[in-house]
Amino acid sequence: MLVMRRRAGESVLIGGDIEIEILEVGPTRVKLGIVAPASLTITRKEVVLTRSENLTASRSAAPEVIAWLSRKLAPQLTKENRQSVDSRTGSVEPLEPSGRKTVEAP
Repeated sequence: MLVMRRRAGESVLIGGDIEIEILEVGPTRVKLGIVAPASLTITRKEVVLTRSENLTASRSAAPEVIAWLSRKLAPQLTKENRQSVDSRTGSVEPLEPSGRKTVEAP
């Protein structure tokens, strides 16, 4: 790695067609100006790293791993949040504190 000291207003040339100018120096930041051919892609390193991490995370996992994670992350059912799902209609009905479904006579 080449390390250079530059002040605001000074530049560095890379090859014959890339110029990096120090525009502003602050206590915690440096503002750069880059002059380069339009065919050259310039990307911040953290953007490339984040994209790489996102691609890695989005790769498909084995069904066994997904099932294991689902079991580990599933909330524990308590009496307060238990619900009954009617298999015919798909409607959700709260259960009584006893854990039994309330049935109304027709």
